[in-house]
Amino acid sequence: MTKVPTVSWTHSPAEHDYPAAASYLRLVAGSTQVEVLTALLSQAPTVQQHAKDILRAARLPLLPVDDPEVAKDLKRVRKGVALSPVLLVRGDLATGVPLQIADGYHRVCASYHVGEDAEVPCRIVGLPSIAL
Repeated sequence: MTKVPTVSWTHSPAEHDYPAAASYLRLVAGSTQVEVLTALLSQAPTVQQHAKDILRAARLPLLPVDDPEVAKDLKRVRKGVALSPVLLVRGDLATGVPLQIADGYHRVCASYHVGEDAEVPCRIVGLPSIAL
């Protein structure tokens, strides 16, 4: 019987995750929004969400195990190396805007491959209600 690996996670995102998130967010938001969102993400509490729910809310496909980045993360999981929590920007059900995985898409997919109900630590922020 093969032992199913469990995913271990760090307590907080790595410092390099925030510039990576900003790099992605610059493609979908203006510079002021990007600055505000990355600042909010750095201060947000870490919560748990199922990998399958993150993918559904983001409307993103599950990347295959042979995707190079997913494979790297799965290798880390097998070695017991802790992954960094993912950074999310909340979608809007009323307007049809999906959740944005600002950083960590590959980690979410790797977790799903370990188990679709895998709990993924994440930081979630919404767009501020103030005009940006």
